[in-house]
Amino acid sequence: MTVAETRIQVLNDREVAPGDYVLYWMQQSQRAEHNPALELAIREANRLKLPVVVVFGLMDDYPEANQRHYRFLLEGLQDVGSALMRKGIRFVVQRGVPPAVALALGSRAALIVCDVGYTRHQREWRRAVAADAGCRVLAVEGDVVVPVAVVSNKAEYAARTIRPRIQKHLDDYLTLPRPLRPRQPSLDLSLEGLDLDDIDGVLAGLKIDRSVPPVPMFFKGGTAEAKKRLRGFIRHRLALYDSHSNQPQTDDISMMSPYLHFGQVSPVYLALQVRDARAGQGIDRAAYLEELIVRRELAINFVYYTADYDRFSCLPDWARKTLGEHVDDRRAHVYSRKELEAARTHDPYWNAAMREMRYTGFMHNYMRMYWGKKILEWTPDPEEAFDTTLAINNKYFLDGRDPNSYAGVAWVYGKHDRAWAERPVFGKIRYMAASGLERKCDIQAYVHKVDQRVRRSKGA
Repeated sequence: MTVAETRIQVLNDREVAPGDYVLYWMQQSQRAEHNPALELAIREANRLKLPVVVVFGLMDDYPEANQRHYRFLLEGLQDVGSALMRKGIRFVVQRGVPPAVALALGSRAALIVCDVGYTRHQREWRRAVAADAGCRVLAVEGDVVVPVAVVSNKAEYAARTIRPRIQKHLDDYLTLPRPLRPRQPSLDLSLEGLDLDDIDGVLAGLKIDRSVPPVPMFFKGGTAEAKKRLRGFIRHRLALYDSHSNQPQTDDISMMSPYLHFGQVSPVYLALQVRDARAGQGIDRAAYLEELIVRRELAINFVYYTADYDRFSCLPDWARKTLGEHVDDRRAHVYSRKELEAARTHDPYWNAAMREMRYTGFMHNYMRMYWGKKILEWTPDPEEAFDTTLAINNKYFLDGRDPNSYAGVAWVYGKHDRAWAERPVFGKIRYMAASGLERKCDIQAYVHKVDQRVRRSKGA
């Protein structure tokens, strides 16, 4: 299967130019397989009788990223480099602002191919490359199942409105591109880049936030690791997914979100593996695909069509109105951001969730909802609460700084939801209580699980 034309966007009006190679500027789709941008670059290079070069720009001050994110990222890039070498493709990681790195190597390119990102700076970077490149620039959308513009031309109201729009196109897009091999290798090209065999050395040379340590005993980056985890999920836990996806004391979830965030695994590949699995029942597979495709792509739709997706102003009018009406309500407990990050609250369930985030870089999705709701409840002002929730989310989660993060935090404050019965502080925003956790899951077992992981992290 070739790359669907509706995944391809022409970003400028330049022609293919005389050049030494076709350049794939890899930024979002950090993988060497099931990657339509890479396959298109190989296809075009073979047509032009040129080699392919893949470049990645590694910047010191990537927005909100810290040592935890960089370690996972570099592990994934190390995986990419090995896989591309087997294909005869030169992979160059250069330090610098990504569009500047792309344009520097693009000066020798006949054609530049890039992948698609949805956050503000990702889109600005691609516009800058398209504007300044001396050749044609193509973007290939490979980190959603159905391309965003194919699904809708506006921000959708909720899952129920986007679901039929996605389902209408699923059969057309649940296909992987046929892997191609370049006819001309590029391994011998003289291009300078960082040595990915020495991740510690690369990390040491970067000027990055080192306040949040990596979590290697819980998560290792890379496509190979993602596929290994996926196999384990399908074999041992998919059959429990529908009944256990809201049971945080279990680990009956795929934990694919960090790998999806860094583009280390294709969502189409995940969907096909789960859809065609023998494990579990139809209800388990359907529940997983709902989260992977409908809910995830609702989040991407939100970020793509909402300019202020990371600000309180992104919330629907009714949500901002009801929160404003209750801004002066008495809070039984109020905590500073420092106290929240240190997990020093009166609530042992919330503290466990915060500790899971700090020490593992992950949190069960059911607890993420509760975690966010309590920050709203314990902060004097809802706008401050929104900013605090998003900042902590992006700081500690491996899958933070992602459309799912922005949509998930906005959901806590009313986005993609409806008005509920009015109550203090929350107004008509959906409320979650500790008693609900006690009723719906074994929350004490969850606290025990987190305690064990924290001890393991500390080497105790």
